[in-house]
Amino acid sequence: MSTEGAEARPAQCAARCFLHLGGLRTALYNYIFAKKHQGSFILRLEDTDQTRLVPGAAENIEDMLEWAGIPPDESPRRGGPAGPYLQSQRLELYAQAAEALLKTGAAYPCFCSPQRLELLKREALRNHQTPRYDNRCRNLSPGQVAQKLAKDPKPAIRFRLEEEAPAFQDLVYGWNRHDVATVEGDPVILKSDGFPTYHLACVVDDHHMGVSHVLRGSEWLVSTSKHLLLYRALGWSPPHFAHLPLLLNKDGSKLSKRQGDIFLEHFAAAGFLPDALLDIITNCGSGFAENQMGRTLSELITQFDLTRITCHSALLDLEKLPEFNRLHLRRLVSSETQRRQLVGKLQTLVQEAFGNQLQDRDVLDQAYVERIILLRQGHICRLQDLVSPAHSYLWTRPAVDRAQLGAISEQVDVIAKRVLGLLEGPGTSLTQDVLNGELKKLSEGLEGTKHSNVMKLLRVALSGQLQGPPVAEMMVSLGPKEVRERIQKMLSS
Repeated sequence: MSTEGAEARPAQCAARCFLHLGGLRTALYNYIFAKKHQGSFILRLEDTDQTRLVPGAAENIEDMLEWAGIPPDESPRRGGPAGPYLQSQRLELYAQAAEALLKTGAAYPCFCSPQRLELLKREALRNHQTPRYDNRCRNLSPGQVAQKLAKDPKPAIRFRLEEEAPAFQDLVYGWNRHDVATVEGDPVILKSDGFPTYHLACVVDDHHMGVSHVLRGSEWLVSTSKHLLLYRALGWSPPHFAHLPLLLNKDGSKLSKRQGDIFLEHFAAAGFLPDALLDIITNCGSGFAENQMGRTLSELITQFDLTRITCHSALLDLEKLPEFNRLHLRRLVSSETQRRQLVGKLQTLVQEAFGNQLQDRDVLDQAYVERIILLRQGHICRLQDLVSPAHSYLWTRPAVDRAQLGAISEQVDVIAKRVLGLLEGPGTSLTQDVLNGELKKLSEGLEGTKHSNVMKLLRVALSGQLQGPPVAEMMVSLGPKEVRERIQKMLSS
């Protein structure tokens, strides 16, 4: 993905795969750069390699940018004044540029067959050399060109690389100059099918869209010299360039699209919040005065400083993502409006997870679900955690038999009656603080039964589990009526 901007700041995405973390990071830096400077975030989709298009990828890119909270201002879906935004719909512009380059001699037709180019590549690899085109068609005479055009009227168009490429000042990497002509053959800029390669398309589109800044991955740093030669040959002024260092795994290895868990769909389905992802991919990199957790998108925009981006690769530790998500989930819970949305989402999750197992539909009541979220915030990383087996007791009654309880204490009936008495006491308020104090008194006078065993017994009776939240919190979560029913079950079992 390459991303550009100023008056217009387009993010150019290849419609060859679904949006992944590396693409999200490039789009995010462009988005916050655009918003910080009152620009527009424009999404441009690269679909010129028709053989590698993935069905649904273009739609997925827009869907995921909207999910992440960084929707483009202009795009194939939204339209806009700089459109069209699909490169396959801009072929006339590329053809015009190629024709202009042909007329000045900056480009030439190439009639080499795919078989010949493959043989060149194999020969170079056999000799342990970097494959490169040998510029065979560069010096064909006008007569030879005319003769070949009669047989092959639609050749590829190659750009004639000059020996000395201009130096340029990258806004991240500083002064750069790459003499691409000494290590590469003349590149194809327009294929025989009329579709451009990236080199021509990005230059033509940036020019016609009025782009002033290009933010893209550092893998394009060397190619920038080629692009500057194209700008010069076309008589256009180039934009400013800022190449972003790579986003790598924490061990320094490359993020691979073969890792299914780097695609945004995976994180959305797993219940991670967009703000948590935006936070972690900026936290591990640079561009900010301080390295802190918990930044919101508006804070990222305010604090972003392009001059603070360093050349060092960003190491992403996804094991920390749950903790980032916990922070952002707590922030949402603290907002009444956002909390109401979380309640609706949790109600849906409960119905999906338990369905016909729900003995009491009251567990879907808004007040009950909200109480659970408020009590468990800080203890969970994702909303989905609340429908995990460890929290199933909140939604369904556990199957607990007398033998299980008797193995913990022989005083099952006595303990049960004391809890029921506690619940029925006049003016007893079911707060955690009050319950903690009252529960400590339960084991008084029970010979051979420690307080820890009383709590263990109640935890099993209420949840069917040996581990979990404090018993007082369980009781507040479930409410007096449900606690009473589960405790009475102890007596009747």
